Parts: sequence; C-alpha cells; structure tokens
Amino acid sequence: MAETTTARPLKIIAGADSFGCSLKDALVSHLRSLNIDVEDLGTSSYYSIAADVGRRVSSSAADTETRGLIACGTGVGVAIFANKFPGVFAATCLSPSDALNARSINNSNVLAVSGNSTAPESAIEILDTWLNTPFKAPCPASESKPWPEEISSFLENSMNDMPQIGADSDLKESSCSICCLVKNRNLNPIDIIPGGSMKILRESPTSAIVRFKAGSVEPAHHHTFGHDLVVMEGKKSVWNLTKKERFDLVVGDYLFTPAGDVHRVKYYEDTEFFIKWDGKWDMFFDEDLEAAKKAVDQALENEGK
Repeated sequence: MAETTTARPLKIIAGADSFGCSLKDALVSHLRSLNIDVEDLGTSSYYSIAADVGRRVSSSAADTETRGLIACGTGVGVAIFANKFPGVFAATCLSPSDALNARSINNSNVLAVSGNSTAPESAIEILDTWLNTPFKAPCPASESKPWPEEISSFLENSMNDMPQIGADSDLKESSCSICCLVKNRNLNPIDIIPGGSMKILRESPTSAIVRFKAGSVEPAHHHTFGHDLVVMEGKKSVWNLTKKERFDLVVGDYLFTPAGDVHRVKYYEDTEFFIKWDGKWDMFFDEDLEAAKKAVDQALENEGK
C-alpha cells in the first residue's frame, strides 16, 4: 500500500465528466483504500466539474493540503478549466513519468487523467506516483538525479511568480474572455422584462450577455431550447418550478436549465451573466410580473430570507 509523504492532512477533491466518470470512480475507491479523505463532486460537464474542483483547490484552507483529481475523455479540457483559478497547477498525466515531472517541476496540485486513453490499473500507478513525489524530487526531466541548486531555486521561486502572471492592472481589464465579448458594447433593454438588458453575441445556437438590475424578477417562463449560463457579476436565485428545485447563484456559478422547464428568477444585486441556448432565443411566459413578485416574496418569507 502506498503512503503519501505530505506533512499536512491530505484531502482530495474529485470530479469527472461522463467520459471520465468510470476512471474517476476507480481512483476514488483507491484513494479511500489508502485512508485519504476524498470529497467526490460526482459527474457533470467537463468545464463545470473542472471549475468546481479548481475553485475548491484554489480556496482551500492552509491547515490541510487540498489537491484535486479530475477526469474527462482526454484529461486536457478539465486541466485547462481548472487552471483558470489562482494557485491551481493542473497537469494532464498519461504515464507515471508525466506524474513525476508534474510534481517535481510544477508542484502539481490537480491531477487530470484520460478516461479514453488510460486503463484503471495504469491510472492507479499514475495516481500513486503523483501522490508520493515531492516537489523538486529527482524525475525523468532531471535524468532521475537531484536538481542543481540554481534549477532548484528557480523552481522554488516559480511557485510565487506564476500566480502573479496576468495580475498587472493593464491586463485585468481583459483577463476574462467572456467579459471581452461585451466590452464597449451597448446592451439593449428587454422590453418584456423590466430591469433587464441583453446583447446577442451569436444567433442559433445563440449566445448573449444579459444584465438585470437589483430587485428585478423574471416571471415564470420556459424556452424551446435548453440553456447554459455562467454568472459574471452579482447574485440571483433561480426556482425551477418543473423540478421543484432552487439554485442560488453567485459569481462563477454555472447552471443548465433543460428545454421546457418552467423557471422563475430573482436578482438580489446588479447581475450580469453569459448565457447560451442550444437554438434560437425565445421566451414563453407562464405567469405575469405581479404574480411572480408575490410568489418570490412568499418563497423567501417561507425560507426566512
């Protein structure tokens, strides 16, 4: 049985998309057999699950070493999305040598694996190597020899330097690709919903930037097509009346609403989000605005908010 060399308690945040879920499940079982604390976030779209794992690793407490384990078909997409978060060093590893290099050179704290290319037995070997290789350890890239002092010092300093990349004030304004899509564009009022405005970026399939003023309410409605959204600014609640579920969303949160699901929305702050429909945008109301406001007030009162 492998033993990890970390001095702090180790916790692993795991997740996968549908192409990597079987491999992730096998690796989670292996981690638990080593008595390692694992929080399994389950299966979702690769960008959503990778963002969830990346966010959790990025914001982890200092008293516990928190690492991530993510899987998709190739292991590449999940690594790209997880790496969007400060202090996350996700590496796609297809062999134990990759894992040795990723830990030794990059102090990788998120392991990305390929559900399509890696058998469970091989993945376990990769995982064990990744768990047990210290930062700056001898690895294939160093010809399995200790790193020279100047290289070791460079690697050490890189851990402080890399998170600062893109932190300059000149880059902050354009650091988000989605925000750049709407920069300097005028959003047009949504006449059918007071307080809302929207800019269509592409049609069928449709993508748009949407803004709502604080206090706005979207009456219960549904669409012909399902839609994905990511909150860029603000805070909102979505009541899926078809499924009898409520989702409280803040900056960075993602939500998919299936076609035909009736949903009602409340905006607590000025809120902006990116939204994508599978087809052309449409909207069919299932109640009027006054009824929606009363329903939202009643729901929040019942929940003590």
